[in-house]
Amino acid sequence: MTETPSYRRSTGSARGAARREQLLELVTDDLSQHGLVDFSLRRAARAAGTTHKVLLYHFESAEDLLGQAMYRLRTRRIGNTLAAAASGNTLAARIESVWPVLMDDASGLRVIDQAIGLAMYDPQRYAHLAKDASDQYLAPLRSMCPKGWSEARAREVIEMVLATIRGFLMEWRTTGDSERIQAGLAALLRALEREESAG
Repeated sequence: MTETPSYRRSTGSARGAARREQLLELVTDDLSQHGLVDFSLRRAARAAGTTHKVLLYHFESAEDLLGQAMYRLRTRRIGNTLAAAASGNTLAARIESVWPVLMDDASGLRVIDQAIGLAMYDPQRYAHLAKDASDQYLAPLRSMCPKGWSEARAREVIEMVLATIRGFLMEWRTTGDSERIQAGLAALLRALEREESAG
């Protein structure tokens, strides 16, 4: 039988919520800088300048803390992406505008790639990190599509874009062959232009 920690999460208190927010921000910064592979509650506590017992007071578990930190990291990245996308007036132009943001390591790319790798390596433990990422990206991608598209059509296109961009990013991370990836990106942009011109 697994022992339940005697610590409780800070809920209902403005002070507790503020402290929880501060801890989450510090742990998210640490993930962004040092990656996910050796993440542990003790490492998170060091990064936050506290103890693992304090973290367990504010979060349900190490998995809860990690999930929330990853969500926050993706939220930062999505915010940067949407800001870049605003400069484009077509879906293809928006995707082209966000590509440099997606390539920027400061946006948490390495950590997000690691989450996908861990999800493939140990799906029982980490699959939710990849699924949560996909779910979180769908609405921002939908917002880049033409307003007149049906939900079904937009969903088909954004699933293609998400899978293709993710593949390009993984290829860039593992091979560094930017010339080949740029050629693939150009083909994706042409496909999106044709899709949009089809009405």
